[in-house]
Amino acid sequence: MSATRRTFSQDEIQSFKQSFAEEGYLVFRSVVSKEKLSDLSARVIEEFERQKSSGALFAGGGMMAGHLNCYPGERSRFVYDDLRDQGIVDVVGAISPKLADGPVRPALNLNFPKSIAQNYHIDGYFGDAFMVVNIAMVDTDLVNGAIEITPGSHKRPYKYWQFAVEGLRRPGARIPMKQGDVLLRSSSLWHRGMPNRAAVVRPMLGFTLGEKGQEYADPFGIDGGRITFSPNRYKPTRMGRLRERSYVAVPFAFNAARFIMSLVANKG
Repeated sequence: MSATRRTFSQDEIQSFKQSFAEEGYLVFRSVVSKEKLSDLSARVIEEFERQKSSGALFAGGGMMAGHLNCYPGERSRFVYDDLRDQGIVDVVGAISPKLADGPVRPALNLNFPKSIAQNYHIDGYFGDAFMVVNIAMVDTDLVNGAIEITPGSHKRPYKYWQFAVEGLRRPGARIPMKQGDVLLRSSSLWHRGMPNRAAVVRPMLGFTLGEKGQEYADPFGIDGGRITFSPNRYKPTRMGRLRERSYVAVPFAFNAARFIMSLVANKG
């Protein structure tokens, strides 16, 4: 983006803090360089195809459900620079100084054509909430899988059955974004990845700020700064593939079982 550092007024910061406290998220437009995002997106997809063709990728691990995790490495360093220069890190600091000063973890999600909706969840644990910064690498809409969130659901811990019951009164909201837009959200905000009905893969960056256990001397230099892929929600094991295949086939039954288990277990 521009070499000029952006600053928000005290009135703007106060408005952001109030809105975030109430809703659990904020949206900022045209934050990150579109040109550099296009290049990063092409590099990630190119590396995915290379590893897939070579047989280096694992089986399962989200591949059947259509959602895969990715570490974008050194090539994504510019994203944090833009978040800092465009005032987004300052907003995080105003909401929670310890999160802005905490560790940074660059991450990315690939949402493949014909994917299915994830089940609703939070990231990590309610008591150790951190900040998630989603950056649209491409225009993201209701066709190619714009994220669905439940505004205000970050305010208290929920068991899954409690969230499901309250969700009947508090419907989710889809968040379409243009390339370079930013969604700033609490990790304890309930959300889910949605189906990609487009013909091409949809990448989405998801940096975390202040996430415990993610302290690295250089978060962009892990594993030599190379682009790598990892499982999303399902282990790439025989049992993990069975669970993933079952969810893809009958998601309602999977969610019903989760509902019942949450009645007796202290889990979200």
